[in-house]
Amino acid sequence: MIAEELINQKVPPLKLSDSGKKAVQWMDEFRLNQLPVVKNRKYLGLVTEENVLDAKNPELILENIPFDFEHVHVQQNQHFYNVMELAIKNKVQVVPVLDELQEYLGVITVNDTIAAFGQMSALQGQGGILVLCMNERDYSLSEISRLVESNNAKILSAYVSPDELDIFKIKLTLKINTTDLGRIVATLERFNYKITAQFHDTPNVQDDQDRLDQLLRYINI
Repeated sequence: MIAEELINQKVPPLKLSDSGKKAVQWMDEFRLNQLPVVKNRKYLGLVTEENVLDAKNPELILENIPFDFEHVHVQQNQHFYNVMELAIKNKVQVVPVLDELQEYLGVITVNDTIAAFGQMSALQGQGGILVLCMNERDYSLSEISRLVESNNAKILSAYVSPDELDIFKIKLTLKINTTDLGRIVATLERFNYKITAQFHDTPNVQDDQDRLDQLLRYINI
């Protein structure tokens, strides 16, 4: 699933001629903490409620209010994992999408990426999720896959994200095709991999959603 397919058409961009007051009103309406600012289809950055408050005059237009995140965006053909990674790294709720001419196409919200993650997990079928924490230099998906497969299981998907508490560590989230994770966990721990969280899918849809929400909160989306 690529970024272009996840664009949220309900979230409009702001213009430089819009006021800070309008920006905050739209954030409240769409329940977002940031909104994109665009000029002639060129993405300029994300304005936040803090930017408007710091300006101390909500009637100022955005052209006169400093805002950031001009480099926070993805290309239309990038995988939604890249969207998740960018949102996590920059702690934003929206990720702008640009085309090959670097023109603004729209934004993807964090909720959109959650839905995509959930859809992918559903298509992969029931299974379990493991979250591992390790030094970046120790990361080897082939080695971890070998250990998982030694327990007659397979990795369906893998997602790497930075560890917010240690810049030298990463978090590896694995979707595995079995709910019986005990032996897999024991094997990984025997090879000094640290398991920080595990989730087991069940046929109960609400339980699945609750566990997915837990996972995404855990990786700080």
